[in-house]
Amino acid sequence: MKKRWGIIWSSVLILLLLLSACGGNSGAGSKEGGSANRTDQGAGEDKTVTLKFMGWEVSPLETESVKKGIELFMEQNPNIKVDYTTIPNGTQYVAKMQAMQLGGEAPDVFFLQSDYYRDFVKRDFLLNLDSYVASDFNPDDLIDSAVSLSTVNGSFYGIESCIVAPVLYYNKEIFDKAGLPYPPSAPSEAWTWEEFTEVAKKLTVKKGDQVEQYGVYGLEDYYQTIALIMSNGGNWFSEDLKSSAANTAEVKEALQKIYDLRSIEGVTPESKLLQNSGMSSSQMLQTEKIAMLVNGSWALQELANMNFEVGVGVLPKFKEAVTHGQAHLHVASKSTKHPEEAWKLIKFLSSEDYQLQNVKAGLWLPNRKSLYTEEGIQKWLTEGVHPEGFESMIPYFLNSKVYPYAMLSSQKIQEDTTAQLDAFFYGAQPLDTTLQNIEKSANDTISGIGGN
Repeated sequence: MKKRWGIIWSSVLILLLLLSACGGNSGAGSKEGGSANRTDQGAGEDKTVTLKFMGWEVSPLETESVKKGIELFMEQNPNIKVDYTTIPNGTQYVAKMQAMQLGGEAPDVFFLQSDYYRDFVKRDFLLNLDSYVASDFNPDDLIDSAVSLSTVNGSFYGIESCIVAPVLYYNKEIFDKAGLPYPPSAPSEAWTWEEFTEVAKKLTVKKGDQVEQYGVYGLEDYYQTIALIMSNGGNWFSEDLKSSAANTAEVKEALQKIYDLRSIEGVTPESKLLQNSGMSSSQMLQTEKIAMLVNGSWALQELANMNFEVGVGVLPKFKEAVTHGQAHLHVASKSTKHPEEAWKLIKFLSSEDYQLQNVKAGLWLPNRKSLYTEEGIQKWLTEGVHPEGFESMIPYFLNSKVYPYAMLSSQKIQEDTTAQLDAFFYGAQPLDTTLQNIEKSANDTISGIGGN
């Protein structure tokens, strides 16, 4: 009997030791930067993990591209299933993401606009990716603006998906009819502001007092205006991002010249023309309502699928040919239960495999230095999508400046600036007043958030 009880107690002791050993390692798998204990997740190699992935739909073409990429990722990672859903872009998207974070329903991975990125980092919503980047990613291949935008105080919380940049589109047939040379593609040959204005005048066609064709459209949008301000040696903010640089001679000159295109030269319409026409700006270019269009590089995907011959060139310059580069980032929620799988998806979404399908289609531009080499360019430059001369624009994109709004953790600055520019361009508010108001509101906000 004693022998029998001894065997039973021995078995119990062995079982307790085994349970203790399992429990003692409960935190061993976690590490700073986002790695978590896979034992808690039930995410072994033979088990399927489902990642909730959210983005927005700008166009059905973009959504189709994203879904194709997800299918490829799941083929490469059969133990990871990605459940992708979209919600409308803009402030509604950001509000939804904020609410989901606060409500404990955040997706594992999601798109995030660059100008909200630092705000989400500040709110502690995002997974720190430093340990993953250090062991499993080469940030040296990212172009300079992509590194600056993706890092906050030297740390990665997301990886920029690509870049997009303001460019100049034009309807080739209009230029051919007018006997005018096409806008230059090479930054070294960019038109001066005066040359650009003269061409826009020649391409503005009137019938009596009615303008049938405007020379250019799109320059009064804040996204475009900052590129021209940069071209004049200005910026919205000081180099250290601690104060506004709006109320300067460089900014004032650029904005006044843009305003004069409509108010004095009459070569560009008010934005309400687009609203009242019922057409997109791309359709206005196609139907010869405008000869040139300043818009983001993403518009090339749509334009390349329209029935007319479109050209692309660099923006006119004041002092130097400049554009800025930025794009949404792919980020993971800090609360994700699957940080390693989330990182795999983020890494894939910045890879050549994923980028190239969208770059080839004209939706994106690469953010990797290797894709701007002679060999790399041949991987994506696509006849029928990228117009003749597009390769000459490579230095323009490779050296793109950082989009300034994305470097501060407050969307309020951009909203206030946009409201003031609208008051100047369309509400007869004096330019000096406009710049003083922008400067004051920006400095107040920056002071309130403690810099960037």
